[in-house]
Amino acid sequence: MEKQKAKLHLFGKHVKERGIREILLNGVFWRILVIEIILLIGSVFYRMVSQDVAPIELLWYALRIMALVAIIIAFMMITLRRFLEIKIIKPLEIIADANLQLDGQNPKVNHVPLDGEAATEIRKIVETRSQMLQTLLKVSEQRLQLVSFIKETFGRYLSRRIVDEILESPGGRKIGGRRQTVTVVMSDLRGFSDLSDIRDPEAMVQILNRYFETMTQVIHSYDGIIDEFIGDAILTVFGVPEPRADDPVRAVACALDMQRTLAALNREMAREGMPTLEMGIGINTGPVVVGNLGSEARTKYGIVGAVVNVASRIESNTVGGQVLVGESTYTQVRDKVTAQPPITVMMKGMKKPLVCYPVTAIGAPYDIAFSIAQSDRQLNIQLPVRLWRMEGKKVISAPVSGETRFIGDGRLAVKIPVHLEPWTNVKLLFEFCQEAHCFSDIYAKVLSVENSAAGLLHHLGITYMDPRDKTLLSGWIETTAPGSDAFLNEIGLASEMK
Repeated sequence: MEKQKAKLHLFGKHVKERGIREILLNGVFWRILVIEIILLIGSVFYRMVSQDVAPIELLWYALRIMALVAIIIAFMMITLRRFLEIKIIKPLEIIADANLQLDGQNPKVNHVPLDGEAATEIRKIVETRSQMLQTLLKVSEQRLQLVSFIKETFGRYLSRRIVDEILESPGGRKIGGRRQTVTVVMSDLRGFSDLSDIRDPEAMVQILNRYFETMTQVIHSYDGIIDEFIGDAILTVFGVPEPRADDPVRAVACALDMQRTLAALNREMAREGMPTLEMGIGINTGPVVVGNLGSEARTKYGIVGAVVNVASRIESNTVGGQVLVGESTYTQVRDKVTAQPPITVMMKGMKKPLVCYPVTAIGAPYDIAFSIAQSDRQLNIQLPVRLWRMEGKKVISAPVSGETRFIGDGRLAVKIPVHLEPWTNVKLLFEFCQEAHCFSDIYAKVLSVENSAAGLLHHLGITYMDPRDKTLLSGWIETTAPGSDAFLNEIGLASEMK
């Protein structure tokens, strides 16, 4: 075995590493040498004192004794070295070499090839070593299985990278966090709660899980971290556990890809007779606190900061299929994206207007383009409606009566006597039934307001409509020629066509 000379720090002192061969043979040699020197000096001194000998004779006597001592030392070292080699040194070197080459995947390396000359105690060391090794390998395998189980299990509740950080960091379980800049992506389904009210709960859970599974794959492909599912919303973070320079760009690319992927998923579900889904996405960038939040009894790894709240506010202003990017994010991606003119909204609880940009495309290396499909199909018709203002999921105003001026795919125009600010959320209800079919509530967002000669005309983007109502209205739009009075007679309304 090749000897390695190295300096070790032991109890504050530097000592040189020495093997058992060097220690044992040097120790034996010097002890024999000291004994022979003592015998030589004693014999010469005794001869000199007890016998009257000439100096020259005493010198030759000393030389003869020295020669004899050298022969004895040489004989002892040769024979003793051979003995120690076989019985002690070589077996211990074999054990040390085997320990350096331990390999749990290759049991042959773990075998110690001792011959029959090894001492019994050394053989017992080898037997004990084998038993300890088997125990260690078993414990190590169980530990690896446990770690793998923990990562696999908790990786479903947290990101795998977050689980790795918690398990590998010495302070991974400590309550507290660190401040860093992240990009938050908040996505939410439009009208899913109302859709759940009219469908079987088990079927809705299957639809929701299918949606989550699809979106999760997209998010992970862009190295996003899903912080949590909030009902039918997904809170995703880019920049944890470690921030990257392209976090805002990847976040926007991910959001556009999520919308594109949802469109493909909707086509699949439509072929299977399942309801389609619409999603709005808001994005914001800024500083947050990242880490373990809560108490020793209940801890959650997550983020806290105004950035999350603003991202949620931005998302609340979206219509289905839209990606709205906050100003702080837009300044970092403006050279790489295509965006429509900014939207400015004054929201409750905010000290300054919220500015966000509808992004429709991003360039290389992602090259994703997605925008809300705008159809030219529309039905110019006046239908009686009632309208309520909404804040979140709550109605905050008395009903206002009005009438539609036209209905299109995902949009409509309503004339009402009150002015509503753009991006106000509203609920509408058609005040008529068609062939025993009464319309359910329609949820929409004010896109713009036109002060026409006929009055205040509000252009609305529909955020949710019952699929049966949507199918009925789509059929009207598709089969009815503009200006046809036959259609009004068919649905039994005395309305004007415009």
